[in-house]
Amino acid sequence: MIDGIVAIVGRPNVGKSSLFNRIIGERKSIVHDEPGVTRDRIYGKASWLTKNLRLIDTGGLQMEGQAFDEEIQMQVELALDEADVILFVVSALEGMTRDDEHIARLLRQSNKKILLVANKVDDQHLVNNIYEFYSLGYGEPFPVSTAHGIGTGDVLDWIIQNLPEQGPKEYDSALTFAVIGMPNVGKSSLVNSVLNQERVIVSDVEGTTRDAIDTPFRFEKQDYVIVDTAGIRKRGKVYEDVEKYSVLRALGAIDRADVVLFVLDGEKGIIAQDKNVAGLAHDAGKPIIIIYNKWDVVDKEEHRQEEVEKMIRNEFQYLSYAPILFVSAKTRRRVHTILPLVEEVHFNSIRRISTSVINEVIHDATLRTPPPSHNGKRLKIFYASQVAVAPPTFVIFVNDPDLCHFSYKRYLENQLREAFEFTGTPIRILLRKRGA
Repeated sequence: MIDGIVAIVGRPNVGKSSLFNRIIGERKSIVHDEPGVTRDRIYGKASWLTKNLRLIDTGGLQMEGQAFDEEIQMQVELALDEADVILFVVSALEGMTRDDEHIARLLRQSNKKILLVANKVDDQHLVNNIYEFYSLGYGEPFPVSTAHGIGTGDVLDWIIQNLPEQGPKEYDSALTFAVIGMPNVGKSSLVNSVLNQERVIVSDVEGTTRDAIDTPFRFEKQDYVIVDTAGIRKRGKVYEDVEKYSVLRALGAIDRADVVLFVLDGEKGIIAQDKNVAGLAHDAGKPIIIIYNKWDVVDKEEHRQEEVEKMIRNEFQYLSYAPILFVSAKTRRRVHTILPLVEEVHFNSIRRISTSVINEVIHDATLRTPPPSHNGKRLKIFYASQVAVAPPTFVIFVNDPDLCHFSYKRYLENQLREAFEFTGTPIRILLRKRGA
């Protein structure tokens, strides 16, 4: 669950990406002295004081002649629209520029909380340089040094204090499932087919759905919320600014979904970018159902269902747990099977297994196939316990986690899957040294 969205904006080369990397704790954004290196938005997650944040690292905003060009203007407006709070980054080393003043005027149009962050305060004598930024109208600048990690905690404290209050979930008892996929694979048509009514726009033009659209409904005494998301493209292939933020909305839909329907286009077949889309849901630990749509137009003589399923399994090996449905949103063929499967995989994702039963399965697995030795040492498994659901997460206490080869960890996962019904949901196994 994401508690807030934070956009980092500013002119080129003020250290936005360095601040982004400091907050998320990894070098995900490219950091370079050449202005304009970050051209696309990059998203990351961070946690601070029990709050989960999604951060957006934006490209540098600068003037072209006397005004922002149309694309930059759109980028700022979208940042203002999406973010809960905004970090406006300036450089204490270089001082205030006309670009800073123009960005300040644009940010003033929003009603969002904005923190002025004066970066590159790497030496104490540079602190005096921050006071000229008072004229931008955003109060006292926060001095930070992303190069030395100074001041980042104060920035995070400010973010937490200024996040909007989260109201109660609108559909607390409903089962929420998000429909994701590349543009034009038939997501909106599938939503309409599930609902059996025209509730969202359906079009042949790629990218029609800009927002994540929630539609609550009831079926056989169960409340649902179906979320139709804008088509996700691989980041390097996203050219339109509005569509870039559609990716953020889709990520948000995945975060709050109980189940994800990953839609493939049966007419076009599998393309490389599909793997990036599926990876978003897999990395989030969400139960996944693969929907192979437009089955009505597939030549069954050339592409038998068994062969297509084998191809999907080969292309998406990391989704071996995900069931596959061959449907036609247009003719509603097999669409009736979706909701029962959504319920099934959701139930599997929140399944809890008693500690005694888990240990019986792990013990039997190690007897059948003992852990291999490594450099004269052998992995010893002491006991295991389930510590979380959605996804089911197991901690296995061992003598040395480094002695567990990934293939043996996968073997243990397979044994848990054989013993218990985890169809549709990823499961996670964490190795801990006993006593650690």
